[in-house]
Amino acid sequence: MVLAQDDCPARRVPDGTPVTIPKNSFVAITQALGGNYTVVHNGQMLRVDGTDAGILGLESEQLSFPEPSNEQIDEAQVWEALGTVFDPEIPVDLVNLGLIYKVSVDQAAKKVAIEMTLTAPSCGMGPVLVGDVEYRVKRVPNVKVVDVQLVFDPAWNRDMMSEEAQLETGMFF
Repeated sequence: MVLAQDDCPARRVPDGTPVTIPKNSFVAITQALGGNYTVVHNGQMLRVDGTDAGILGLESEQLSFPEPSNEQIDEAQVWEALGTVFDPEIPVDLVNLGLIYKVSVDQAAKKVAIEMTLTAPSCGMGPVLVGDVEYRVKRVPNVKVVDVQLVFDPAWNRDMMSEEAQLETGMFF
């Protein structure tokens, strides 16, 4: 059990609904994977982003970017943020898993549109992963709006994984 030292943003598992864990609340940690934490608070399973873990007295994941020299969104930083989002069951990030199909940056609207998929269409953690992607990409300088679309065409398969991810998961053959 850990004590929330301040109000802590979280998302309910598996639907991804944003909730706040109130200051001075106790939570039980059930999983720590990919820098994120799954906790139980008042009987609800919640996901706390690793960048907010310090609120729970845990080691915080640092996600920071250099100050931009202009008002533009740097697409490389968007990809860097995406590389910090991990599948909740496989300790590999979404980029190396091949789950990110497309990133489009609209500089005028300060918007990033992302097309991504899941390892299986029936994955119950889809809404949580979408929330993780939105949360992390919004930390990129100058990003005001993140629009994530789940797509299932083409269907994901292991060949979409990087060789490193295939080695990590034992799927390289």
